[in-house]
Amino acid sequence: MRVVTTAQPLDVQPTPLALLLLGREADPRSERGVECPGDLPSPSDPDLVERARAAKEKLGDKVFVLGHHYQRDEVIQFADVTGDSFKLARDAAARPGAEYIVFCGVHFMAESADILTGDDQKVVLPDLAAGCSMADMATAEQVAECWDVLTEAGVAEQVVPVSYMNSSADIKAFTGRHGGTICTSSNAKRALEWAFEQGEPSAAKVLFLPDQHLGRNTAVRDMGMTLEDCVLYNPHKPNGGLTVQELRDAKMILWRGHCSVHGRFSVESVEDVRARIPGVNVLVHPECRHEVVAAADYVGSTEYIIKALEAAPAGSKWAIGTELNLVSRLAKRFAAEDKEVVFLDKTVCFCSTMNRIDLPHLVWTLESLAEGNLVNRIQVDPETEKFAKLALERMLALP
Repeated sequence: MRVVTTAQPLDVQPTPLALLLLGREADPRSERGVECPGDLPSPSDPDLVERARAAKEKLGDKVFVLGHHYQRDEVIQFADVTGDSFKLARDAAARPGAEYIVFCGVHFMAESADILTGDDQKVVLPDLAAGCSMADMATAEQVAECWDVLTEAGVAEQVVPVSYMNSSADIKAFTGRHGGTICTSSNAKRALEWAFEQGEPSAAKVLFLPDQHLGRNTAVRDMGMTLEDCVLYNPHKPNGGLTVQELRDAKMILWRGHCSVHGRFSVESVEDVRARIPGVNVLVHPECRHEVVAAADYVGSTEYIIKALEAAPAGSKWAIGTELNLVSRLAKRFAAEDKEVVFLDKTVCFCSTMNRIDLPHLVWTLESLAEGNLVNRIQVDPETEKFAKLALERMLALP
């Protein structure tokens, strides 16, 4: 056996991508990747809960804490309100007296809160590395290039962009500039109906950003289109990997993006849970793949999932296809009502970036604010905010 030795240590340097994923570098075009500038308390500190409570009490009405449904229980306990991304942004806007909005979610959510709140309010994200892989799948440069492709194909004038709430402020601003609107998973159908009403019915098209699955599921399942009406634009291929004729024939131009959590669920997951739990109701989020949505019994947004379980009869059984923190919380909540709630997949799957917001980060944030130190502020530049807000206002105006 040959043994290779060296007198000098290997000079192995992490790549920029590795540092980005570790949260040790910044990329202004990315939803994640900024090292926390402060000294975090130890996760093993037994006083973390009390420290968070004391700092929050010291701040009083100056702080308003928002907790997304996918957050850890240790964080949710300190939230003044919980909800999905858009509900929380609106809740923040409805509290003009709060100087600090602490958003326990991810970067694009905090951006939306900054857009909708007053200029004197400061939106704070406890960990700047908490981002969204889906939002990262569409950059401003890529979308601008896509629009050039659509223009060269002679179809841009017929296209109305509709962007999912799970997108960066830059993408929302692009949508606003080009006459489009934002949507959530609960109003995607109405947003698409509005978009198709903006042009000639026979020629109108939608560019749906950045989640291909929500766009496809809404178009086919809810609006009666066919899979052939949808084409997939891949920003990593020349001309999006599409021909001019394909762009001209399409009704839905779907961006090649997806949720890394919801994309894990499969038809095999559905078949397996039906075999293990006879009579189970399969309820999935519309960010799941089309074949999973087609195999499920019910499909709906996070808020829809919660309301469906609230209305479910005692003794019913449910397999839920969405983020595990929420499913675990619902399982505990409804066990007392004799409702069985299980995670759709056998594989544990948290939203890794959402889980970056933990108790040490929240304690550090609240204590810093209580001491008069503004940390981790999320602030959208005025030009981007102007057009992103225009797109959001179009959504708010939808009947």
